Amino acid sequence: MKDGNNAGCSFICPIQAATEVIGGKWKAHILYHLQGGTKRFNELKRLLPGVTQRMLTKQLRELEADQIIHRKIFAEVPPKVEYSITEFGLTLAPSLRALQEWGAEYLEKLTSIRNQP
Repeated sequence: MKDGNNAGCSFICPIQAATEVIGGKWKAHILYHLQGGTKRFNELKRLLPGVTQRMLTKQLRELEADQIIHRKIFAEVPPKVEYSITEFGLTLAPSLRALQEWGAEYLEKLTSIRNQP
């Protein structure tokens, strides 16, 4: 919003701010899987068939920059990195659940539409 209450913020509305954080092909999927607990990079990559290493890295960095997830680096060889959802990121859980429920309803509707003669 470009008003006095949000100095330096360039979002037009709260929906734009929210979709900026979880938008993109993989961010909601990443958050869904991190709600189940801490994951290492390769675990996430296996859980997201089709994501490239470069894209997963990019999406994780953006979520980390927005303080939605936490990245913990262990000083060992080979390097070990774990990702977890932050307390602030957990506030997205109800919204993600609502999207999941809507998606399930949509899939049912879509199936019934496509199965009509």
